[in-house]
Amino acid sequence: MHFLLGNLTLESLPHEWFTVAGTATLILGGLFVGGLLTYFKRWVWLWKNWLTSTDPKKIGVMYIIVASLMLFRGAVDAAMIWLQQSIAVGAHNGYLSPDHFQQIFTAHGDIMVFFATMGFLFGLINIIVPLQIGARDLAFPFLNSLGFWLYVAGAILINMFFAFGGQFASAGWLSLPPLSEIAYSPGVGVDYWIWSLQISGLGTLIGGINFIVTILKMRAPGMKLMDMPMFTWTSLCSMLLVVSVFPILAITISLLWLDRYFGMHFFTSGFGGNPMMYVNLIWMWGHPEVYILVLPTFGVYSEIVSTFSQKKLFGYTSMVVAAFGITALACLVWLHHFFTMGAGSDVNAFFGIMTGVIAIPTGVQFINWVATMYKGKITFISPLYWFMGFLACFAFGGMAGVLMSLPGADYQLHNSLFLVAHFHTMIVSGALFGIFAGITYWFPKVTGFKLNESLGKKAFWCWLIGFILSFGPLYILGFLGATRRLDHYDAPGWQWLFITAGIGLLIIGLGALFQVAQIIVSIKDRKQNVAGNDPWNGRTLEWSTKSPVPFYNFAIIPTVTNRDQFWEDKQAKTQNLKPKTYSDITMPKNTAMAIYCSGFIFAAGFAFVWHITWLIFVGLIGAMVCVIIRGLDEHTEYTITAAEIEKMENIKP
Repeated sequence: MHFLLGNLTLESLPHEWFTVAGTATLILGGLFVGGLLTYFKRWVWLWKNWLTSTDPKKIGVMYIIVASLMLFRGAVDAAMIWLQQSIAVGAHNGYLSPDHFQQIFTAHGDIMVFFATMGFLFGLINIIVPLQIGARDLAFPFLNSLGFWLYVAGAILINMFFAFGGQFASAGWLSLPPLSEIAYSPGVGVDYWIWSLQISGLGTLIGGINFIVTILKMRAPGMKLMDMPMFTWTSLCSMLLVVSVFPILAITISLLWLDRYFGMHFFTSGFGGNPMMYVNLIWMWGHPEVYILVLPTFGVYSEIVSTFSQKKLFGYTSMVVAAFGITALACLVWLHHFFTMGAGSDVNAFFGIMTGVIAIPTGVQFINWVATMYKGKITFISPLYWFMGFLACFAFGGMAGVLMSLPGADYQLHNSLFLVAHFHTMIVSGALFGIFAGITYWFPKVTGFKLNESLGKKAFWCWLIGFILSFGPLYILGFLGATRRLDHYDAPGWQWLFITAGIGLLIIGLGALFQVAQIIVSIKDRKQNVAGNDPWNGRTLEWSTKSPVPFYNFAIIPTVTNRDQFWEDKQAKTQNLKPKTYSDITMPKNTAMAIYCSGFIFAAGFAFVWHITWLIFVGLIGAMVCVIIRGLDEHTEYTITAAEIEKMENIKP
């Protein structure tokens, strides 16, 4: 029996209230969606047109849908954390056990970083970057699909503990030793953490390579590097960081798995191991990951502030240099995450200085954004609202970061809720606000209609006010000495601050409801909100295409001779006067091999968690066979004739 099921037993099935509830929710949700697809007879349509698609726009939309589900999943964890800390005080320990609380905040951090924020960003990059550089697809369409399905496989695996295992990791979102070693975490929670990150991380690495090659090799004729829009530039910088540091993550957690699986001692406190080596390695990945998340949204903000100020982006060259400065310095600041380890004054001084220096290129971007708005014809519309909310919050969070760059100050603040507040200020305002801004801004390019402005502004104000109320008290609590990662505190005088933070979360929840209502109302009123070719009067090349964008992106690949050619042609009203002579074009076929391959890899990951040896080999061999079959397939493309293109181009969107 052990040969067939490994360590899986009846005790591995759901038996606690939260695992039973989680499993029931997943099953009911799956049955509901499946029932809808069956009722409307959409299974074949879904498979042929979406799940097997290699169209980067459709893959981008699927990234955003899965990321939205994971955002909801992570938000539920956040709500449980805030509720626990709001009601637990003194002798009243709240409704969560200490171990369950540790599992929740571990899952919250991992899901929000790896599966919500990363998913949103990869979705936006998939949709927009090919349009901005005049490409019909990514360099490797199959790998793009495979990267997405590996991301989905990782997202499923990180939630599998609900159905099999009963516990998630409780060693923090980075599973630091010795807590993550087998002696202190004997269950499968850390193993689920390891393999969900390995699988999704492989998808991220594949995607990063694909985006870099696409940007460097598939730009429209005449488009030089310094003609690229800022979103493409910052996406390139982010992907350079991905290919530089995600292998470090893969190696680090592989060594942790060897410790757990084979009893090795890379990160134990005995037999030659060193837990601090894990901390160094994980933060060599971890701090660049922060910039992987925020750099693309810096590009989003650059596009938005230029469009709604009706001006060229101020200081384009300095913006590009600043983006590369952030990219380089991101790899030189990791040790500020553990100044408290006692590395010595020389080491602390170097990393403290580097942490302060990285604020300079970020400040350059801030100055340029404000200068772009100066004397501009500003249109105060919801994407710009998100940008201005970001300016205020990110500036404050950045100053808190500069404060903690001082080793002496960090020694006092590092293990407090001040650090939690700082981190969330940077990621929520820097990344999540930018994602919401980008989705609102480019929504017409995907759907052909705009989002409801009134509901969008209501959502923004709820998010901004709720965010300030949620994390403002945590700065104060950190100064008062509240240690992070605790499920309750013996300090009744602090409770009003935790309650205020909980109220802030409720207001954020109201903002999320406004966003859901915004999409529903916009779909209902879509005929009254048809986007046309250029609803935002945008400057960059993607706005020259129809809304929604056809599956081939460009009927004729544009020739680009300068940075603002689309804008200049539009102002001169010559863009649509050029003769159109269509040619046959070649597009990649849809493929199911990416789904099959990621399914086998998912099976291998599940087998590694439960020590099911035979399934490990089946999964790995099956994945390799899928890749070989795809590689030997000679019919991966099809041709669309010029006549078909002309007919489609003459059909109004």
